[in-house]
Amino acid sequence: MRMEFDSGSLAATEEFLNRNYTAMQIGNATKGPIRTHITRDVVGKVSLDRLDLGFDMRYDADPLGKICLCGVETGSIEEDYLDENVTDVFEPGEVGILTPPHLPYSGVIHQARYTITMFEPHELTRVASVENPGTMPVALTGHRPVSVAAGRRLNSAIAHVRQMATEYDDEVPPLVASAATQYLAAVVLGAFPNTADAVSVVADRTDAHPATVRRAVAFMESRIREDIAVADVAAAAYVTVRALQLAFRRHLDTTPMEYLRRMRLCGAHEELLASTADGGATVGSIAAAWGFGHPGRFAAWYRQLYGQAPGTTLAA
Repeated sequence: MRMEFDSGSLAATEEFLNRNYTAMQIGNATKGPIRTHITRDVVGKVSLDRLDLGFDMRYDADPLGKICLCGVETGSIEEDYLDENVTDVFEPGEVGILTPPHLPYSGVIHQARYTITMFEPHELTRVASVENPGTMPVALTGHRPVSVAAGRRLNSAIAHVRQMATEYDDEVPPLVASAATQYLAAVVLGAFPNTADAVSVVADRTDAHPATVRRAVAFMESRIREDIAVADVAAAAYVTVRALQLAFRRHLDTTPMEYLRRMRLCGAHEELLASTADGGATVGSIAAAWGFGHPGRFAAWYRQLYGQAPGTTLAA
């Protein structure tokens, strides 16, 4: 469900920002008229905001506690980075981290239209290849993408998740939202310098044995309709993410997430067989319930596995 705010009052704008972001004080740096328009869409635990400020807003804010991606469309944003002791300016087309989650932040937004995409920092750890998922938090160590190409990929990922928010009349199905969150977190890790570090390759190869696969498959089968990431599967199998991936590649010639996708395709197939269009079932609703947010990709994967379109299975 979309949230929308529109105001010509500085006090009302400050109150809204305090209620929906963090405690902050704002001011009008140009003394001109105030114009604020903000919308928010949500995909699972990812919030997707678009802000349009028709004045120069100076701000001093408490720590946000979230990964905050900022993409500028028009105008510019001047941000002070206390951990780096620098002031940086984001121009149209640029994307970056607005503030580290644990630090206060300040700056000036110069009559800008921009987007803010936020999610919990622990999502980075969930998708990172660390030895003990959940116990070694991954942090970003820079606020700019490592390359122009990385910035483009990040902008595309944000746009894809944002489009997903508009494709559902109601709340995005949990498994679809989870996949979108993991996808976004993975792209963020690839775009920014971070503390994720590879662990011992020798130990990973030693752990890549059939028992690892058996534990992982049992875990996935027991939680097939739940929000699980590759780091969760690795933790359940008592190995690193890299060892898990090596084990699946060595013994099943696939990846853990590809195997999970096949399991969910099987579940969707069984539900399609047991349902009827006359009973109100649709391919889209069944696909979404099993975590497939893109109907076209679901149909392609389904056809590849079962040799026919999912609609044909439902009709039969």
